[in-house]
Amino acid sequence: MKGPRFRISWLSVLLVAVLAFAQTSTDPDEVGVPIKVDVNVVNVLCTVRDGKGRLIPNLEKTDFELREDGKPQSILYFTRETKLPLTLGLLVDSSVSQGALIAEEREAAAAFFKQVLGDHDVAFLMSFDVNVDLLQDLTGSVDFLKRALGNIRVNGGGAGMSGPFPSSGSSGGTHLFDAVYLASTEVLHKETGRKAIILISDGQDQGSKISRQEAIRSAQKVDTIIYGILFVDRSFYGGRGGFPGFGYSGEGSLKDLAEETGGRVFNAKNQKELNDAFDRIATELRNQYSVGYTPTNSARDGSYRKLGVKVTKGSGLKVQARKGYYALPKDSDGVTR
Repeated sequence: MKGPRFRISWLSVLLVAVLAFAQTSTDPDEVGVPIKVDVNVVNVLCTVRDGKGRLIPNLEKTDFELREDGKPQSILYFTRETKLPLTLGLLVDSSVSQGALIAEEREAAAAFFKQVLGDHDVAFLMSFDVNVDLLQDLTGSVDFLKRALGNIRVNGGGAGMSGPFPSSGSSGGTHLFDAVYLASTEVLHKETGRKAIILISDGQDQGSKISRQEAIRSAQKVDTIIYGILFVDRSFYGGRGGFPGFGYSGEGSLKDLAEETGGRVFNAKNQKELNDAFDRIATELRNQYSVGYTPTNSARDGSYRKLGVKVTKGSGLKVQARKGYYALPKDSDGVTR
C-alpha cells in the first residue's frame, strides 16, 4: 500500500534552501546554529508543573531522574530551552465539520505566529480534509504564514495546490493521521533542534491511509511534540449543552497523539478559549527543559524504548515528556534521526 503524499512547489523548495543557508554557520558559538548531536545521545524535551498546573521554570539537572525501559540513565546534558530555535508545524482541519470555525482559527493562528516566532524560528502550514495540502513551507516570515492562512479552503486544497486524495468516494473527508505523518516524514525529518506540531481539529479522522499508531510513530521518530487544540462545532454533530452529539469520538485521537509525544490537548469552545490555548502552548514552548543522555543499551536496532522522566525535588511535581523513542540506525552522515 502506498502511503499518503503531497506536492511541494519549486518556490517552497527554494525557500527551504535559502532558510537552510541562512541558518548555517561555521561559528559554533552563534545563536541559532543547528547542531547535530552524537549518535549515542538521546534528548528528551519536557515541562514540569506543580499540583495547581503552574509551570516550574527553575529546576537543575540534579532535580531530574531518567529511566529507559526501567533502567536508570546518567543525565549528561541539561539545558532550559527558552531561546533555542524552534521548528513549528500548524496543521488545520479544513473538513466540512470545521467550516463554521475556520475564520476564528485563522485569526487566532495569525496572532500565535506573531507571538511565538523569534528571529531564528521557522514554521510551516498545512490543511487537511479530503486532501493534505502544504500551504506554506518552512519560513520565518509571519506575513507569508498569514497569507497562507487566508488560502485555507473548506473540504478542498488551497491556492492552486492539488492534494493526493480524491475529493469524493470511499476515502473519507478528514485525513488527520495522514497529515501528521506527512508533516513528520516530509518536513520535520530534515530539521534539527526543537520541533512541535500543533493540530487544530475536532479530532475525527475519516479516510486516512495511515493509522493512528503509525502517525504517532512518525512523530516519535523525528522527536516531535504534538499539541492538540480540540475545537469542535457542536452543532455539526447535533450536540447540545456544550457537548458534541451522536457519532462524535475525536477527543481520544488528539489525546493519544499528544500524550505519546510529550504534548497535551487544550479544549476550546469559543474564540477566547482558542486564543488562550495558543497562548498556553506558546508559554510551554518557552519553558521546556532538555535532558540528554547516552543510553546504556547502545544497540541501534530500530526498537522502541520506553522513557520515564520524573523530578526528585519536592513533591507533587508532574513531568510532561514523550513516552518513548526509536533507536534508529545511523544515517549516511552518522547521525541518529
